[in-house]
Amino acid sequence: MFADLNSPFQQLQHPHLTCLWIKREDLIDPYISGNKWRKLKYILQDAAAKGKEHLVTFGGAYSNHLVATAAAAARSGRKATAFVRGEKVMNEMLVLCQLYGMELIFTDREAYRDKPACYEKHFGGHPSAYFIDEGGASAEAVKGCAEIITELPADIDHLFCAAGTGTTAAGLLKGIRESGLKTKLHVIPVLKGGDFIRKEIGRYVPLTDQLVLHTDYHFGGYAKTRPELLQFIRQFIARHGILIDPVYTAKMFFAIDDLAEKNHFSAGEKIAAIHTGGLLGIMGMKEKFAL
Repeated sequence: MFADLNSPFQQLQHPHLTCLWIKREDLIDPYISGNKWRKLKYILQDAAAKGKEHLVTFGGAYSNHLVATAAAAARSGRKATAFVRGEKVMNEMLVLCQLYGMELIFTDREAYRDKPACYEKHFGGHPSAYFIDEGGASAEAVKGCAEIITELPADIDHLFCAAGTGTTAAGLLKGIRESGLKTKLHVIPVLKGGDFIRKEIGRYVPLTDQLVLHTDYHFGGYAKTRPELLQFIRQFIARHGILIDPVYTAKMFFAIDDLAEKNHFSAGEKIAAIHTGGLLGIMGMKEKFAL
């Protein structure tokens, strides 16, 4: 199911940058999209090696990770269950999860915080169950995301990615280090108080001065927006014909634009951004985009 691939590497026209490229991970798959594909690749291999046929994971009501896990489970002939944070609701994302056969267990926010306890309570005695943390955070996910670097040119000066758990960023930094590149990795935390991302990355890979965090582009916090971000999304999509989502990739591209306008980069430097997919997240804010 997870064959080797190279997603497209596409140049974008930018008013302040002569060399801006985008790694189109969003084109990997419509439902197991972008970094979700990378994260689940080795998770599913590990589950298969251990004889586990029931994937159990965690996420919010608009989680792209839940949809990706549901789709991956169905395609590989496995069962899937998700603990969904918060009160019982139904939306486009959860409908997709159910269509793929995923069982949903709605869990109050206090109980949800202790994910291992939730898992043990419901599945501790099930030998076929396999625990997948929120967002797929794991050493297997880091390994998968590190492979992105092997598909990129070696002459990139600055590489950008958005971050929620820091797993993708950890994989990218791992790949940069293993390839001996001088590329600087710029991480855009999408949560307020995103300094914790540095510690999360450090759980998987030694930190170096090649890692740069930009923590001022959260727009109020996770899944929060402001009018200037929504306007930026409309303009970006209309200009480039590339969908970006308000939770992750839009904040990253906004940061690149803002840093370019502030002359953060030297003339001629090659800038690249990882489009991590997650476009179904637009559905959670569809009213904000209606004209």
